[in-house]
Amino acid sequence: MMQVSYKQVQKPSAPSDTRPVIAHVIHAMGVGGAEVLVDQMVRRLDSEYRCVVAVLDDIGLIGHRLRADGFIVEHLNRQPGIDRACAKRLCEFADRQGASILHAHQYTPFFQAMLSRGLTGSRPVLFTEHGRHFPDLPSRKRMAVNRMLLRRCDRLVGCGQAVRQALIDNEGLPDGRVEVVYNGVDLTELGQPSSGARKRIRSEFSLVDNDFVAVQVARLNALKDHQTALRAVHRLIEAMPNFKLLIAGDGEERGAIEATIHDLKLGNHVLLAGTRKDVADLLAASDMFLMTSISEGIPLTIIEAMAAGVPVVSTDVGGIPEMVTHEHSGLLTRAGDDQALAAAISRMQKDDALRENCIRNGLQVAQQKFSLDTMLNDYKQIYSEMLSARKS
Repeated sequence: MMQVSYKQVQKPSAPSDTRPVIAHVIHAMGVGGAEVLVDQMVRRLDSEYRCVVAVLDDIGLIGHRLRADGFIVEHLNRQPGIDRACAKRLCEFADRQGASILHAHQYTPFFQAMLSRGLTGSRPVLFTEHGRHFPDLPSRKRMAVNRMLLRRCDRLVGCGQAVRQALIDNEGLPDGRVEVVYNGVDLTELGQPSSGARKRIRSEFSLVDNDFVAVQVARLNALKDHQTALRAVHRLIEAMPNFKLLIAGDGEERGAIEATIHDLKLGNHVLLAGTRKDVADLLAASDMFLMTSISEGIPLTIIEAMAAGVPVVSTDVGGIPEMVTHEHSGLLTRAGDDQALAAAISRMQKDDALRENCIRNGLQVAQQKFSLDTMLNDYKQIYSEMLSARKS
C-alpha cells in the first residue's frame, strides 16, 4: 500500500563486473514497507553493489517492475513448514550470482538464509527485523532454535529502537549485538499528487467540502486492527456527522470489516477504497492520517503522511513513538482503545493550532530523521565491514 515512485535506471551491468553482490532475501515483493525499502536499496545502490533479490513466496508488483528494469528477481517457491529444498535453491541462486552477503528481511527469510548458509558454511548473513508481533513464538524449542540462529548471524539490525529492544527482550540477545538503522524515505521522489487530486478523490467518493476526512492506508489484516477504528467512528458520528474514514488496502479481514460497517450502520461514514496506486492523491484529499495497528516497526506510511503535510493520529505501538511525539508531531493513543481514539480524532479536528503544529513538526521529523540517504549510508557501512571481515 505504499506510494512507490520509480526513476528511470539503466539496466544492471553484466555479472562479470567487479561490484560486490548483495542478495536480498524477502517473503514477497508486493506493495508494502519492507518491499519498498528493498526496491529502493536495489535501485539506489546499483552504482556500488550489484543487488539481486530472492523472493520466497510471491514476486508481486514491485518484483515484476524490478525485473522489467533488468534487475534479477528469483522466485524460490517456498513450501509451508521447514522447506530445506527452498534453502538449497537459495544457496544455488546465491552461488550462481556470486553473492558476497545474504541480506534477509524479516524472520522467515532470515531462517531460510541461515539454512542455506549451512550448505556452504561461509557466506555471511545480515538480518534486518522490520517489526514483528512477538507473541508468535509458541514453544521453548522454537525459541531455542531462534536464539541459536540469531547468535550465529553475522550482523543484526532493528529498524528502530523499539524493534531493537524487542529482539533483545524476546530472543535473549546480548545488548551489543543489535544495531539500529532507521527506515528511510526519499522525500524528493515521493509520489506527488496529481493536478486537482483533492477535488477528484473527494468527487470519486462523494465527499463534500466540509467533510473531515481521515485516510487509513494499511493491509486489511488483524495486526492493523481496523475494528478499533470502526468502533471509534461509531462513537464519533453523532457529534461529528461530517466525519469520513477512507480505508485504502485489501486483505483477509475485508469480510469482517464489511460486516462491522453493516452492523454499526457506518456505510455513510466508512469508505473502502481497495488497493490503490494513488496514495499521494488520497493523502492530498484527506485532513488526517489514521493508524490503529497493534504491532509496527517504523511504518513508511506515517513518514509519507508527515512528508505530505497530513497530521497523524496513531496507536503508540512499536517504533511509532520514535516517529510521532504526542501533541508535538501527532496524537498517540493506546492500541485497542476506541474511546481514546475517538477523542484524539475529535481533538485533531477541532483544534486548529494543534493540527498546524503537528503538520509543521511532522514535516520536520520526516525530513531530518527518516532520510533515505542516511539509511543507505548506514547499510553501505555495514556491507563494507562485513566484506572486510570476510576477506580477513
